[in-house]
Amino acid sequence: MDHASETTTGVGAAVAPEDFAVVIDARGAVMAWSAGAGRLLGYASEEIVGRPAASLLAAKPPTAMRRRLAAGEPWTSDLGLRKRDGDRVEVQLRGTPLADSDGGTPWVVTPAAMTYPDAPAGAAAAELWDLTLAQLPLPVAVYDHEARFVACNQVMSRAMGLTQEEMRGLTLWEIYPAPPLGEIDRLQRQVVRTGEMIFREEQPFRASGEVRDHAWSVYLSPLKDRAGEVLGVSAVVIDITEQYWARRRLAVLNDAGTRIGSTLEVTRTAEELAEVAVTGGFADFVTVDLLESVVQGHEPQPVPSDTPVQCRRTAQRSVLSGCPESVVRAGDMDVYPPGSPPAQVLVTGHGAHYRVGDPRLAEWSTSAPARAESVRRFRIHSVMMVPLRARGITLGVMHLLRHRTADAFGQDDLVLAEEMAARAAVSIDNARRYTRERRTALTLQRSLLPERMPRAQAVDLAYRYLPAGAGEEIGGDWFDVIALSGGRVALVVGDVVGHGVHASATMGRLRTAVRTLADADFAPDELLTRLDDLVIRLDREEGPDARREAEEASGEVGATCLYAVYDPVAGLCDLARAGHPPPLLVTPDGAVQVLDLPAGPPLGLGGLPFESARIAMAEGSILALYTDGLIETPGRDIDVGLDLLTEALRRPATGLDEVCDEVMRKVRADPPGDDTVLLLARASGLGADQVSTWQLPVDPAAVAGARRAASEQLAVWGLSELEFPTELIVSELVTNAIRYGNTPIELRLIRADVLICEVSDGSSTAPHLRRARVFDEGGRGLLLVAQVAERWGSRHTATGKTIWAEQSVPR
Repeated sequence: MDHASETTTGVGAAVAPEDFAVVIDARGAVMAWSAGAGRLLGYASEEIVGRPAASLLAAKPPTAMRRRLAAGEPWTSDLGLRKRDGDRVEVQLRGTPLADSDGGTPWVVTPAAMTYPDAPAGAAAAELWDLTLAQLPLPVAVYDHEARFVACNQVMSRAMGLTQEEMRGLTLWEIYPAPPLGEIDRLQRQVVRTGEMIFREEQPFRASGEVRDHAWSVYLSPLKDRAGEVLGVSAVVIDITEQYWARRRLAVLNDAGTRIGSTLEVTRTAEELAEVAVTGGFADFVTVDLLESVVQGHEPQPVPSDTPVQCRRTAQRSVLSGCPESVVRAGDMDVYPPGSPPAQVLVTGHGAHYRVGDPRLAEWSTSAPARAESVRRFRIHSVMMVPLRARGITLGVMHLLRHRTADAFGQDDLVLAEEMAARAAVSIDNARRYTRERRTALTLQRSLLPERMPRAQAVDLAYRYLPAGAGEEIGGDWFDVIALSGGRVALVVGDVVGHGVHASATMGRLRTAVRTLADADFAPDELLTRLDDLVIRLDREEGPDARREAEEASGEVGATCLYAVYDPVAGLCDLARAGHPPPLLVTPDGAVQVLDLPAGPPLGLGGLPFESARIAMAEGSILALYTDGLIETPGRDIDVGLDLLTEALRRPATGLDEVCDEVMRKVRADPPGDDTVLLLARASGLGADQVSTWQLPVDPAAVAGARRAASEQLAVWGLSELEFPTELIVSELVTNAIRYGNTPIELRLIRADVLICEVSDGSSTAPHLRRARVFDEGGRGLLLVAQVAERWGSRHTATGKTIWAEQSVPR
């Protein structure tokens, strides 16, 4: 048994009745059982006769007794016995060997008679003995100037399990060669040599005549004559087991304060509680069961007293490898019937400790065959249950069991367990609240991010969004991909400064605003200018209290953004950034270039301009957009992160998902310090056979030719079934351009994942939809276009405007 796992709490010390007598045959079975034995241990004669006597032992017999038993010699020793109700009792018994006709050795066991040692023989020994207290109720021994045994009192003789005659003339190590007696033997010689007293406090160990571990304070004092010459050494031993375990309980409590709650994870906190209780020697098996609502991070409700209670086994720990005592696996549910001990602990909020013989515990244990078998197999003899309560809320229950530790749980143990559970419960409740808040922020943020990438024939897309680790709050990073008119695609990556729900809500507002502004087909620099105005307006509308809360949460207020528009027909990309890290361009030959775009100020400063830049994107080029969480990390310079990103993108793999994984593996810090967004877009372009363009004169007669040219192109593309609506759209848009617009007038059809019809002219006047009255001659054209097209709109260009309409392409 592990010395550090025993206490003295709950062990009954008793004097055997005078009529106590047990006869044990040579095979170790009980042959006769007296009434005194029945009164002491609670067994009737018919229950015990024929059973192995070893089944009555609560602990392994002392070493000295086992030695005499094997030799067939009489013995006197303390024995730990298990009563019928499961309690343990210690008594001092004497075993006397008998002889039978078969040559075996039966034994008769009776109470040990109290005797006192005779005076030591020899004048020198008698003089030394007079210097000690022979009748002291503490173990006392005397050794000569060579540290060899001279005499002892009966308490010491009983502790060693040997008579004085058997020990006389031997050193302590020769008497019982086991630590820490070898060290004490050395110290005795030191006392003889120096003539100075030595005090030594020993960890719990089991003496050869003891059935339990004891902690001892040993006083080694020199015994001197009148001339001051050292004649020998006296050893006085004081049992400090209670004080030792009191200090150990305090150490366990201090350990719980430092080790429990190191993370904001419910499961890990429960595991730490179980580890402290077992590794500190407080219990042999510990389980932590939490209400399911606590594990999920929700607010727990009061536990009902009349219905079964469901708890999830969140953590368990044992002194045995693999927790073989457990009947419920970690992560599984356990159900406590109404009125059962654990259910009562959850309902009342008060802990309790039980012996195995307790009727309430026995009823609950036997209700589940697996639990009853575990109690029998591992000889579990003491159980304690304490609630996990914090801020007036019951979160779960902790079970503590003992089977290797001989002593039962007592009231002092219950007080310690409740204090330890209370400290752990606060940490578990903090973790539960953090889990709930983090899940809320994460759900909010994910709901505001795109659920799936839009279909876009012009680009192949891949992305990674990774929130920061469990130790950080959710940030305000976001990304978006927006399909624009003319087959163009807008790519957006942004980062709201700060963390938590406020940052996620701000991110949602900005993402919605970007989508709205993108639908209006603003140029990148103009879009960021309007987005900057929005951030300033939001900051003003929130008021000083909201701003103060945001600043306290993050330390700053603001956001960064990068907005890019890729035109697959022209093979060009327009970009602008507002304080955001620069994008990277990977050319088809594998070269990587950090795009030198005008930095622009972060959103929310106001008064500073934004500038756009235009780059050529050949088919197969990859544009990489990201947030600063990818390249920035504490202790690493941003240039180092940018170099790592450049290296990871060089000669990328065929699939964009593989490229994303490679970037995350090589560049992202572990653990991450902030949310991370990576968005990759590979240009696929639109071939010349997918775009047809016609220049039209300012002549009403050109309308018919435009219709005819569009019909012929649809036939080439195999889209003749769209001929009628397309002719209608072309007719109306070209007519409006000729009537209200300026030169040059251009018609363009684009065959992408949708059919796009565009009519451009040199006028900047934008059309608007209106309903014609009964006698109006106009006003119906755009209404008809809106009816036959899936969507339509207009956008301003450098030379005028473009009116466009889209139709779905039949499969």
